[in-house]
Amino acid sequence: MNKKLHARRSSQLGFAFLAAALCTTAMGAQTPIRTPLPDGNPFPISAAVTVPAGFDTVYVSGALPAALNKDGPKGTPPVYGDMQAQTVSVLTSIKSTLARLGLGMGDIVKMTVFMVADPANDGKLNFSALMAGYSQFFGTAEQPNKPARSAVQVAALVAPGALLEVEVIAVKPHKH
Repeated sequence: MNKKLHARRSSQLGFAFLAAALCTTAMGAQTPIRTPLPDGNPFPISAAVTVPAGFDTVYVSGALPAALNKDGPKGTPPVYGDMQAQTVSVLTSIKSTLARLGLGMGDIVKMTVFMVADPANDGKLNFSALMAGYSQFFGTAEQPNKPARSAVQVAALVAPGALLEVEVIAVKPHKH
């Protein structure tokens, strides 16, 4: 191979490696892509969240509400408060767990909410109270990111009197 051809190929390879490195760096700087609900629906969840390469996934175990009224009848919702109070308690606990990992509520990409029927709501789910607490953490001016979310009714939770349990999946960029 002549020197001129070798120099040109070396230059092309060097450029290709530089371009690949810049692409990788640029991709690492990306953030998750949150697909909004259709038709401009303002509901504070995303239809989907796409996480690009270069992120670590953090699975946060289900969180239950903290007891607010330790003198309340054991195993009843009044020990933990109403659905809105329980939602705020659970999401505050998750926020604290994420903070210990260097993450925030905006880093959540998927949430699953397990709820039981609320005796104070004629034995039905109190979804509006869930949303009143949830909306304090997601889709706000301070924290506009909205996770993909599922909410399901279950027969019971491990803590009698708890009305909900929440687990989340969060992501953070790889450290280089």
